[in-house]
Amino acid sequence: MPARSGIVIASLVIAFWADARPSGQAPAVKDVLKSSAAYVERFQQQLSQIVAEETYTQLVVQTSRLTDTLLMPPSRTLRSDLILVRAAGEDRFVELRDVFEVDGKPVRDRQARLERLLGANSTAAGSQIAAIIQESARYNLGTIRRNVNTPLLALMFLQDNHQDRFAFKHVTRDTPVFKESRDREFNEAPVFRVATEMWTIEYQERRNATVIRTPSGGNLPARGRFWIDPSTGAVLISEMIVEGGGVIATVTVSYQSEPLMGFLVPTEMRESYLRYGERITGHAVYGKFRLLKQ
Repeated sequence: MPARSGIVIASLVIAFWADARPSGQAPAVKDVLKSSAAYVERFQQQLSQIVAEETYTQLVVQTSRLTDTLLMPPSRTLRSDLILVRAAGEDRFVELRDVFEVDGKPVRDRQARLERLLGANSTAAGSQIAAIIQESARYNLGTIRRNVNTPLLALMFLQDNHQDRFAFKHVTRDTPVFKESRDREFNEAPVFRVATEMWTIEYQERRNATVIRTPSGGNLPARGRFWIDPSTGAVLISEMIVEGGGVIATVTVSYQSEPLMGFLVPTEMRESYLRYGERITGHAVYGKFRLLKQ
């Protein structure tokens, strides 16, 4: 098989606490970030009890004849169970995608495998996590090896032990515009509409030994934006851009209220991966949220 460039994710955990501020006083950026991190910590605890169904369509376009993937199918639709789990014996959460259908054809007997694996504890051994991630990633289209295509990944940058790696800045615009991406038509599609005020906070990773690495351990600095409700710290939209090894990856996720759950959940993910000769786009939607069986 040809060599494949890629993006590899490290770990995710969120832990922070929000200080109260006097009523009517405009918050500072540091206060909004603390409030948001505390919100995400609670959010992860809540979501770790939830299984979602993901419908995820990927499209690959060959932009040059100098490629060895001309026989690759142009599109693929995956249906999967998605769950946030805590690695056994560790203080970190990992998103697991368990594919059960590819282009309308079952790839395994769907018997809520993740729920059987995790039981009532919402934990899994590292070997179990790695096996499921590796198995599901093999259905990704294109030659760009990746596992950053999960909806909650960008939220790790708000956790206490990662925030000091980044420079954060409150910018004046408060509605999502995706003009930075080269794939403008794809990423300028509206992904969220709200009546409440939102803060747009830009971030840029500024340290070496980045959170996201290549398979060989090389640095892949992340940048992007969060759209946050400053009164509650709720993350309404996340955007993550990672560039390195000739690949530009952009992943944007929107969150909306799920009445049956009683809190915000990811409802849509849009993504693009660009490099010479290849462009991959993806669109995932989430629904059928259900409690992890106890």
